[in-house]
This record gives sequence, structure tokens and C-alpha cells, in this order.
Amino acid sequence: MTKSPKPQPGIMDIELYQGGASKVEGVDNVVKLSSNENPLGPSEKAMEAYQRAGHNLHRYPNTDHESLRTAIGEVHGLDPERIICGVGSDEIITFICQAYAGPRDEVIYTEHGFSMYKISASAAGAKPVEVPERERVVDVDEILKAVTGKTKVVFIANPANPTGTMVGQKELSRLARELPGHVVLVLDGAYAEYVDGFDGGASLVERHPNVIMTRTFSKIYGLGGLRIGWGYAQKEVIDVLNRIRGPFNLSSTQLAVAEAAVRDRAHVDRCRSENARLRAWMAEALAEHGVPSDTSCANFVLARFTDEKEATAVDNYLKANGIIVRQVGGYKLPHCLRITVGDEPSCRRVAHLIGQFKGSVSDAG
Repeated sequence: MTKSPKPQPGIMDIELYQGGASKVEGVDNVVKLSSNENPLGPSEKAMEAYQRAGHNLHRYPNTDHESLRTAIGEVHGLDPERIICGVGSDEIITFICQAYAGPRDEVIYTEHGFSMYKISASAAGAKPVEVPERERVVDVDEILKAVTGKTKVVFIANPANPTGTMVGQKELSRLARELPGHVVLVLDGAYAEYVDGFDGGASLVERHPNVIMTRTFSKIYGLGGLRIGWGYAQKEVIDVLNRIRGPFNLSSTQLAVAEAAVRDRAHVDRCRSENARLRAWMAEALAEHGVPSDTSCANFVLARFTDEKEATAVDNYLKANGIIVRQVGGYKLPHCLRITVGDEPSCRRVAHLIGQFKGSVSDAG
């Protein structure tokens, strides 16, 4: 009997990534608040670029992404030669693990950190090492305590997903300064654009040869369906990552639309402003219903309930009324629901329904 091929050790231990749900059985016209998508969508300029790109689908894309890298560099004040582009920031994370971690190495991520850190580390054959957070905030001391001679990469999302919390610049600087030089510090800035004036870690990249910043077009730019991301680091690091990047990893359409999106600063400013307004409103509305949340710096609110039972009951109640939010038990937050900041009617509707649920439970009690 012919034997089946065996995967590399650790591959079958990887738990599949679970994206946010998009439908509810038996319910039509649902409002999806489970994937942190931008309710305003992409800019008109990005949509125009998408339509124009259709005329050149028979042409191979540019392999060096020069035009997009130049645009990103001009908008963010960065050196285009030190930028790498990928299929979402996920691909950049994968490149980093492939390039700098392997069997017998360790990759550190935090207690409630983005699940792709663990997945990418395991896929590279490295051992994922989880460290505790302090009340849903990254704890620099715990990270430093976990570092050993085997540690090769440390992942931090700032602002973090699914908590929405941030590490202050002073603490981030201390971490970058105190990490051994052989350890790569990855600052995942998927939600960085939602924080006014925040550089996502670019200034730390300038000062430290072992720091990498990653960003995405999936959130504030409203391009989640196209999957475009980028990274910024010292030239030597980018040279390493480019050696394992596929030459045609981004299509002509992705490149053209992303360039138009990043140059449309007015749209980004509008999205940031609207998100801040509705995020504050929703957090306050939930608090008035007895549902607390940490101050969020992203485009979602992590609502905390009494326990897992109540969180599940609220989730089911919302689904029955056509609202999909995100259960985050997989992130060790079973008593929480992550709620995307949608448009104003969606925010008001979800707050009203949670208040209705809490009121009905209170009346029943």
C-alpha cells in the first residue's frame, strides 16, 4: 500500500484561522460588524483606479512595486527603497517567520495577540511562545522576561486586535532598546491610521536595525477584498524578505488601486474622523447599558460582559435580529464580543439591541 506524504512537524497542530462570520441562517439583510471593515468603503479615486485596471488584465504586473512604494514613501515620509509590499500584512508576517525563525527557534506573541502570529511561527517550524498581557494591554516586562537565546521574533500589534488597546511610545522604545540584537521586533500597525499623528513605529525602525513595521490597506483604506499590505525596515532586512517574496505576488489591479488609495488623504481623514466619533458614541452607549470596554484606538470596541454565558446569549440575540459581531473566545476573551464601528445606523442599532437585551434580562430577574 502506498504511503501518504507526511507534512512537516507542527503543521497539523495549527488551528485554522477563523474569519468573521458574514451570514446568519434564516436571516436576510444582515449587518456585518464582525471583520473590522470600513463602512465607508474605498475612496472614489481607488474605485476609478480599479475600473481602469481592467483594461490591462492580460499584462503581467510590475515585479518591484516601485510606483506603489514611491506613493507610500511620499505620503508617510519614508524611504521607498526600504518598503516591501505583500498580499495583506499577513504575507509580510509570513515572510518574517520564514526568513528569521525555524526549528528550535522561538517566536513571542502576547496573550490576546493576532492569531496569525502563532500560525506563521508554527508554519516555519518555530515554537510559538505566548506571554501574558496586563488587563488586555501588552506588557513589555513580560515580553522581556520571556526572551531567551532561542527567541528570534517578537510580534506586537499596536493598536491591538481584538482589544483595541495601545502600548505607549515610551514602553515601545524601551522594548526596542532592551531586546537583544538577534531578536526581530515586529510592530503590526494594521490599525495605525486610526490614531491621529501615530507613525506606527516608523521612528523606531529608523533607530533600530532589528525593528520591522507592517501595515495594511484592508482597514482604513477599505480594501480588504483586494488583500494589500506593506512593511518597512532597514534596507538589509528588506533585502532578506524580498529574496523569498514571489516576483508577481501583487497584481496590477492591487498595485494601481492601493496607490490611488494611499494618495487620497482626504478620504483617510474622513474615515478616521467618522470612526472616532462613532466609536466614542458606541462605547458610551454600551457603558450606559452596563457593558464596559477599554478605550479603543482602532475601528472596533471590545465589549465586556459578565461571563461567557452572557456574551453568547447577547451574540445569539444580535444574530436573531440581523447583527453579526465577533466572538473572541479563541483569543482567550470568552466573555467579550468585538463589535466593528459601522455606519451610524448600525452603531445605533447594535447599542439599542444590547440595551434591549440587558433590559429584558433585568426585568426577568
